[in-house]
Amino acid sequence: MESAHYFSAQPAGPFTRKPLTVDLAGETRRLQTSSGIFSPDGIDKGTAVLLADVPAPAPQGNLLDIGCGWGPIALTMALRAPHARVYAVDVNERCVTLTNENAALLGLGNVTASTPEAVDPDLRFDTIWSNPPIRIGKDELHALLRLWIPRLAPGGSAWLVVQKNLGSDSLQRWLASEFDASFSVTRESTSKSFRILRVRKASR
Repeated sequence: MESAHYFSAQPAGPFTRKPLTVDLAGETRRLQTSSGIFSPDGIDKGTAVLLADVPAPAPQGNLLDIGCGWGPIALTMALRAPHARVYAVDVNERCVTLTNENAALLGLGNVTASTPEAVDPDLRFDTIWSNPPIRIGKDELHALLRLWIPRLAPGGSAWLVVQKNLGSDSLQRWLASEFDASFSVTRESTSKSFRILRVRKASR
């Protein structure tokens, strides 16, 4: 599998950029990709479901993409909310580089991709979109969500796409039990074997 090591900070194999043509935010975009990352050849099915089904992100404020890969979610957020600041995080440094380069190719000055620890811990996010890395294992996934979900701004929402046979229902139950009463968890839709879960932070 070409992307077998995409959870590594520095994946094996050469970092060789190759062209990628995809549709994002209703238009054809010419970007760059590489081996050693998640879904290097295009938009994976889960991300496609998320981008098709979720409502528009907050038009202003801070937006977050958890596990950005080459950038499809972060770039779409930036294209749909040009007055917002989009943060994209990934442990894979190759993904961080590609997302920043792809944002530059699209002329998007409102995208900042980095490793998670480089994000200001005081930032709060009005919208989070993520196709979370389920295959890193339950403990690591829970730790990842414990890091970011509490950083929703009041009234903000996190939208997560999770395949049904990879534990979407158990993850929904865990989310509902893990966070305090200021957070509500709902299943918003089901499409093509994927569920979209929403975690909302109360306004006050």
